[in-house]
Amino acid sequence: MLLLLLACVQFTHIMDFMVMMPLGPQLMRELDLDTTSFGHIISAFALAAGVVGLAMAPFADRFDRRKLLLICYAGFAFGTLACGLATTPGMLMAARAMCGAFGGVSGATIMTIVADVVPAERRARGMGIIMTAFSAAAALGVPLGLKLAQWWKWEAPFLVIAGVAAAVWVLLFRVLPPVRSHLDIAGVNPRKDFLTLLKDRNAWTGIALMMICVMSHFMIIPYLSPYLVGNVGLAEDHLFLIYLVGGVVTIFTGPYVGKLADRHGRFRVFSIMIVIACCVVGHMATSGPLPLWHTLLNAALFFTFASGRFIPAQATISLAVPPARRGAYMSLVACSRDLASGATADIGGKIVTLTASGAMLHFDRLGLLAITLSICSLFVFRLVKVAE
Repeated sequence: MLLLLLACVQFTHIMDFMVMMPLGPQLMRELDLDTTSFGHIISAFALAAGVVGLAMAPFADRFDRRKLLLICYAGFAFGTLACGLATTPGMLMAARAMCGAFGGVSGATIMTIVADVVPAERRARGMGIIMTAFSAAAALGVPLGLKLAQWWKWEAPFLVIAGVAAAVWVLLFRVLPPVRSHLDIAGVNPRKDFLTLLKDRNAWTGIALMMICVMSHFMIIPYLSPYLVGNVGLAEDHLFLIYLVGGVVTIFTGPYVGKLADRHGRFRVFSIMIVIACCVVGHMATSGPLPLWHTLLNAALFFTFASGRFIPAQATISLAVPPARRGAYMSLVACSRDLASGATADIGGKIVTLTASGAMLHFDRLGLLAITLSICSLFVFRLVKVAE
């Protein structure tokens, strides 16, 4: 029940973040944005989350995780409301930064709570349940958000997400118990533990693993929708099908990937996911026009394997430090994840360009970079050691 509640919180985080990307064609048209400006708005969320997460990391283990989550989730809801009320690119960028600042800390807190309450031998399965929120957001939230934007305006999805987040916050306030076992450990000194964490080579290896996984993913994902519309020939009205198909598939495959990782080894499952993901990305980035069924098949495979690799990776990362330093560590992990995604989205916006006809140039270069980084992640994964 606790995992399902946290998955609901994560659902709104991910829907808020993901809905920006398929709205790309509409936002570029209505706000007169080029790919670089759109990349800046995407990266504002992630960079703000990374900076605030870094500032928060030394203090993350000094609070009841329930209180921290409630405060940050409220800030996230207000930031999402501000997105829906924005009328200029500057206002939207500032609102996205607010969402990222609060959403990044609350997302890290969720992962910390999971790591606190789920035993190591079932950790990947627990992460799989939480990450099913990604699938639900893709299958339900993003298609609904796109339809709302098509029926009314691009602001509508954010207003709806803000309303859902408010309802989830009330449920969280009433149901979530205090999570403060880390405060009851004898001899714990958060300041000393944080300094020890900064010297922990294994912790930094786990952070490096998260960064390289995120960079390989965000070379592709922010620009996938404009590429599918401009190069593959997908109708803008059919964009929701990409997220619907990918999300529905991963609702079932996500928890199963977690079970396989617990049963057969996290690195083995991670390696299989990487190999297949590289093949899918290589095909997608160089395919040219495709029929609808082929595009949807690619989407299902991409969501299953490219996104699924984060389940064994996240489980391994969460085991890299002892429980007393886990809150600060997961904050640093979230910070590195957000900074990496923001920087990568910004870099990607400088590599690709849109032609006057709407086609995207140089997307194949993003695919090659994504494959290269994915292969490198295999070597980094092997270096992360379990600390518990």
